[in-house]
Amino acid sequence: MFVKVYIMSQTKKEQVISHIRYLRQELKELHLGIKEDDLFPEPGELRGLMAQLEALLELTEGNTKMQSNSEAA
Repeated sequence: MFVKVYIMSQTKKEQVISHIRYLRQELKELHLGIKEDDLFPEPGELRGLMAQLEALLELTEGNTKMQSNSEAA
């Protein structure tokens, strides 16, 4: 039995890790602001985080699509 293993390129992996670290830090700051000061984030700040999440999703979906295409061949 053969098992196909997809290995994400180091550059893509580093990009994903970087995005996740950035988002985690931003979300921690938002959480603390809400929890400690009852301050809600500005709409633009939330839009920026959503854009980062979209970019991360596109990056990871690109790898999934590449894997699916190579498996179909």
